[in-house]
Amino acid sequence: MKTVAIFGGTFDPIHNGHLQSALELKRQLQLDEVRLLPCHRPPHRDTPSCSSSQRLDMVQLAVTDTDLIVDDREMLRPGLSYSIDTLEQYRHELGNDVSLCWIMGTDAFAQFDRWHRWQDFLSLAHIIVISRPGAKLPTVGPLAELAAQYQCSDENELQVRPNGSVLFLTLQPYPISATGIRSAIASNQSVERFLPTAVLNYIHVHQLYQ
Repeated sequence: MKTVAIFGGTFDPIHNGHLQSALELKRQLQLDEVRLLPCHRPPHRDTPSCSSSQRLDMVQLAVTDTDLIVDDREMLRPGLSYSIDTLEQYRHELGNDVSLCWIMGTDAFAQFDRWHRWQDFLSLAHIIVISRPGAKLPTVGPLAELAAQYQCSDENELQVRPNGSVLFLTLQPYPISATGIRSAIASNQSVERFLPTAVLNYIHVHQLYQ
């Protein structure tokens, strides 16, 4: 079964940690596609520092020379960017013979029950939860019950079913976050090793995060 994974985020800015995680997931899980999905108007966090078009530009620059795919569909959709709407679009386009995976971090999963129509996610896709430093998984409540009921221990399960499983993974950690990068730029600290060169040049040219 073909596997398509969606890696959403504000990407404010996209950095080497995002790329490292996406490529490691693609390799480890033998995914056919990993699509980076910049969020236009996030419902659960503050408005991004940069415009949607600037963040999309940076993502497109970052994936040059990789086999990652950029998907701008949320940028083209008015209103808040609800992930469930995006998943419904994907499932309609791809049909039921494709394994669809939604990637999130443990920090996002810990608040997943606040997402719009979160109970419908597994009817459309698998969920891949990547460990985040300092973020803990819920041990009680609806999310703990969700994990207990649908967690899969075999990564190959993603290739044989189109949806319905939750997979928890630990990847190589990355030493800085987008928040840390924005703070470093504002303080005139070097972030060269954390960003693709084309993204760093874009930030300098447009004087972002200063």
